[in-house]
Amino acid sequence: MRALFTFIYCIFISIHLIAQPPTPGKPQVKAVALVGGTAHLGNGQVIENAIIAFENGKLTIVASAATANFDRSGYDIIDVSGKHIYPGLIAPNTRLGLDEVSAVRATRDFSEVGGINPNVRSLIAYNTDSELIPTTRANGVLIAQVVPQGGLVTGTSALVKLDAWNWEDAAVKEDGIHLNWPAMFVAGGIWYDPEPIKKNEGHPKILDELSRTFADALAYSQVKNPSPANLKLESMRGLFDGSKNLYIHANYGKEIIEGVQFAKIHGVKKVVIMGGEDAWMVVDFLKENNVAVIVSELHRLPTRPEDDVDLPFKLPAMLSKAGILVGLSYPGETKNYTNLAFMAGTAAGYGLSKEEALTLVTANNAKILGIDNQAGTLEKGKDATLVVSSGDLLDMRTNDVTYAFIQGRQIVLDNKHKRLFKRFDEKYSTK
Repeated sequence: MRALFTFIYCIFISIHLIAQPPTPGKPQVKAVALVGGTAHLGNGQVIENAIIAFENGKLTIVASAATANFDRSGYDIIDVSGKHIYPGLIAPNTRLGLDEVSAVRATRDFSEVGGINPNVRSLIAYNTDSELIPTTRANGVLIAQVVPQGGLVTGTSALVKLDAWNWEDAAVKEDGIHLNWPAMFVAGGIWYDPEPIKKNEGHPKILDELSRTFADALAYSQVKNPSPANLKLESMRGLFDGSKNLYIHANYGKEIIEGVQFAKIHGVKKVVIMGGEDAWMVVDFLKENNVAVIVSELHRLPTRPEDDVDLPFKLPAMLSKAGILVGLSYPGETKNYTNLAFMAGTAAGYGLSKEEALTLVTANNAKILGIDNQAGTLEKGKDATLVVSSGDLLDMRTNDVTYAFIQGRQIVLDNKHKRLFKRFDEKYSTK
């Protein structure tokens, strides 16, 4: 009987181990050179027949093979002829690593009780063993912003590398505080029986509460060594010296204006609009106040029936051409983040070139999130965080990531989707 139990236990453990995410890549020990591919630098430039070399996790050569003086000795050469090299994509406003199965409460760790929680840190809740991380990076997303949800001031977000043993290894930086701007108008009922939209009578009261919080935080920030420390106010200190962004989640035009004006009045240095469906209506205001916009999901219908049906697709181009710094996110269900590249591809079909669309999810996102000194473009001295695709990364028909590196570490691209595809392809294959 003991032998039978031991056998069953071993089988269970074996199955469990098979389901584990791939082991994180090992640190780079030898210089690597990708040769022969087409390099899309993420800043609008393209190099045909490129040499992209990196050592100790940093890019050392970004050049054309026709002009570069390149000695192959000392490098591991990877021939990527006919393929495309891109900076690793950056996904803002995600719940990656905080939400595994949305229908299972025990796997959701993205919100806290209470309305004002700036001190809540998403970083320490980030689960590096999530099965969703390998599926996301398989399409080129290598850095993500993990964001706490729920309430009014939801907490402090963090930028993480999508290949790590634990949250300490994954951490890039804690980048800002998130504020769900209170709606001016509310709609009742349910989707099949909606009630008329009406004014939000609680709006002034919520603004008063926010004003007190930000006024206290500003006063607190002017004290060098407060004792005892107030954790909520301490977490907001960076808003007033420019070391943290204030991300205001708002879509309605008047709410965008109100939120930005509120932040400026209370001494916040850097403001970013998350969502921004109506940002095209207030471009002059945004430009005047130097406010960046991270546009949310493009694959949707417009909010108003009188709007152009393709308005969401055109929004990034409209804002970019107006001089607004624009990034792109894919919020909502965690399974969607793998489609970030394809959303940029949609933008490329509605007013932007392919290289301009690529900047939305590379250089622009890096600049908005404050990591453009290390990621977002392929430039000498920056982190070797990049992907190689056999086809166009922004095209769902040809996207096929064959290599990925985070700070020079080669990433295993296996994931649950691929394993299931292989399993059932073998079962039902007629070959």
